[in-house]
Amino acid sequence: MLITKRLAVCAALAVSIPAWGQTAFRPPSVPLVANNPFLSIWSSADRLTDATTVHWTNRAQPLSSIIKVDGKSFRLMGADPENVEAMPQVGLEVTPTRTIYRFATEQVDVTLTFLTASLPDDLEVFARPLTYLTWKVRSIDGQSHAVSLFDSTSTLLAVNTPREAVGIERGMAGSLSWLRAGTDSQPVLRSSGDDHRIDWGYVYVASAIGQGEKAVAGGSQAIMSDFTGSPITFNENGRQPTDPNQTALAFAFDLGKVSAEPVTRQVILAYDEIYSIRYFGTKLRPYWRRNGATPEGLLRTAYKEFPGIEKRCVEFDRDITADAERLGGAKYAQLCALAYRQSLAACGIAADAKKQPLYFPKENSSNGCIATVDVIYPGSPLLLLVSPSLLKAQLTPVLDYAASPRWKWSFAPHDLGTYPIAGGQVYGGGERTEENQMPVEESGDMLLMIAGLAKTDGNARYAGAYWPTLTKWANYLREKGLDPENQLCTDDFAGHLAHNVNLSAKAILALASYARMAEMLGKQDVADDFFASARSMAKEWVRMAADGDHTRLAFDKPGTWSQKYNLVWDRLLGLDIFPASVARQELAFYRTVMQRYGVPLDSRRTYTKTDWELWTATMAEKREDLDAIVAAAYDSVNDTRSRVPFTDWYETTDAREAGFRARSVIGGIFIKMMSDDAVWKKWAGRDKAKVGKWAPLPTPPEVKEVVPTSERTPVMWRYTTAKPADDWASPAFDASGWTEGPGGFGSRGTPGAVAGTAWNTDDIWLRREFTMPEGRFRALKFSVYHDEDVEIYVNGVPAASEAGYVNAYTWLDISPAAAALLKPGAKITLAAHCHQTTGGQGIDVGLVDVLSGGD
Repeated sequence: MLITKRLAVCAALAVSIPAWGQTAFRPPSVPLVANNPFLSIWSSADRLTDATTVHWTNRAQPLSSIIKVDGKSFRLMGADPENVEAMPQVGLEVTPTRTIYRFATEQVDVTLTFLTASLPDDLEVFARPLTYLTWKVRSIDGQSHAVSLFDSTSTLLAVNTPREAVGIERGMAGSLSWLRAGTDSQPVLRSSGDDHRIDWGYVYVASAIGQGEKAVAGGSQAIMSDFTGSPITFNENGRQPTDPNQTALAFAFDLGKVSAEPVTRQVILAYDEIYSIRYFGTKLRPYWRRNGATPEGLLRTAYKEFPGIEKRCVEFDRDITADAERLGGAKYAQLCALAYRQSLAACGIAADAKKQPLYFPKENSSNGCIATVDVIYPGSPLLLLVSPSLLKAQLTPVLDYAASPRWKWSFAPHDLGTYPIAGGQVYGGGERTEENQMPVEESGDMLLMIAGLAKTDGNARYAGAYWPTLTKWANYLREKGLDPENQLCTDDFAGHLAHNVNLSAKAILALASYARMAEMLGKQDVADDFFASARSMAKEWVRMAADGDHTRLAFDKPGTWSQKYNLVWDRLLGLDIFPASVARQELAFYRTVMQRYGVPLDSRRTYTKTDWELWTATMAEKREDLDAIVAAAYDSVNDTRSRVPFTDWYETTDAREAGFRARSVIGGIFIKMMSDDAVWKKWAGRDKAKVGKWAPLPTPPEVKEVVPTSERTPVMWRYTTAKPADDWASPAFDASGWTEGPGGFGSRGTPGAVAGTAWNTDDIWLRREFTMPEGRFRALKFSVYHDEDVEIYVNGVPAASEAGYVNAYTWLDISPAAAALLKPGAKITLAAHCHQTTGGQGIDVGLVDVLSGGD
């Protein structure tokens, strides 16, 4: 009976749906709303009605939709309400800018499209933080049917944790009705971290509604029950159960009698961050806000321009998919389609003081770093292909930081902080030591990417603006790059490695890239010198790396191997530094070690990286070698049981996610399209953005330590891990029975933490007493390290709180009531409670005065 009904529906739809038993492409997680690291919602199920939609961090952010046909309700989106039947899903298509679901009964056909206008040739449209949801309904049985639609957006989109209080408002933007929600506290740019969602600004849902249609906000269960006309129940046993009392922003549409002529309705889901990035102490506006635009104006413009935007997105999807399919096959094109929005949505675009774009990637599902060089590098092919301007907008903050007095090393930095706070490197030794730095990796990455930009521009003017810095890195690589010391590379999850052969190849090609740029700048003597060095080092590399029918993982490790994906730049940039036979031999060898789902990264483990696999495949001279690697990568996505956004790190034996998801690096798979110079030139030539003359790096704020943390010198605290009495933060509380120990408190190895005293329980309570120093304070703030949730009190008065975790000491604003107590000479009891749930942990608190540059 099921088969009969399905075939009947398919025939009525007259669409191409795979025959029963055949396998169609099945994304492990489907992009729905994909704009930036905070506005990023996915469906991790085969059918849109099988699970609650989630943020990329896998926290519930429910989007729901119900359709009522002749009085009978069906779910179109979301696992709730569980007692409303799901309308059969009969189709799913993922294109670069759109996700299109098809549903049908014997009476009606419904198409639900999610469109994010990530058009790289139009930064004005590209930067808009919104996605269009469009329903198209038609009758397919020759009869007219009474139809109404319901759409609901949870206010969880505006919080980091569900316990944060939210306020709801409504208004009009021209002919649009909008609802918005945001936290009461509005802690703008006060926190950072990886598993972190935005809890400042406002989520907007807007639509043009007519007579008999309405916008409503309230409890999810109540507003859904009102629409269906009967009590509903929420799923308690599903993959992502939701709280029926959670509030939501909803629209109900009366479509009237629907016949064969399609009827459409649309909702715009948008987010106004107000400020999106803290850039060396300065709050940056989102790029779309740089000229004073308002949310209401954004919504009006987006609604008015939708027909033209939709047409452009359809054309963009068609054209780029056609080129991808011609160069890499249908499976490659499908991988590119799935990767496109994810790669871009892992970055946020802001405007500097001169209203120029700065484009910041977040190191999703790793450590949450912002502007990580070895995350920009693997993702750079997508931007080199379709928007060199956006790649410049990513590299400029790194280059400005590296050229500033703050960065004292002769190699490139790793990062600029933890998203969305860019205040200087936090990874490894940060600005303090060379410990756990990635000198060869990051310096080589930067030189190669900037050389790629010089190729797309046809000149090296961008490189020339930073020539002293690039020269410093090139000299470092010439000295250290041939046989790298024991250090990390972009594959740092595999640990330190000395004499890394692939890293050496990167350094050599980076030197040749520097030489090429010198040549373009008319510095022929410099070019000849560095080309000679690169060629000499390449000859030595071939001799040292040889291991029979392949090259080694490390120069001193015979019997090992690794993917030499960095060699791809020799061909892409036309450098001709390594013999072509090297890549040819490597590809032949990889086929002998290939597993069911791909080529392992190296001989140590069976996991691989999707981005590097496609870089390796791009070196293939034989189409069959390319096709074999592409097919394995495609199957890994299609077959994996890890229902997460496109992972770039997975097991080649069973396609299981090894640890990464939703990262911008997946844009690296577009590298095959760069192997055809005509295609690369065609797409890069569409980039008409006028970028340049960026504002200088903001002057770092002048900060004076008032009450020290233990970041540099241990400070003594009293502490307990047993829940104390309710008045534990009061000055009158007797804490003499608590243990005394040096700060900070936490587990060793937690990134950014100082662990003077080991703490490994769920909770810790701290107290210390001091006299406020004399002086006039301009802007007192707490200097805090917390992993995870922290509450701070001054003389028993709530002073600050923050959920989640950070990777470095950060500032927290002090409540007015607590700030009033912090007078010179005052006796102060500083108390803090930190709650931990998983992973590393740590807590430390002090006071600083921001003398200048803070906001």
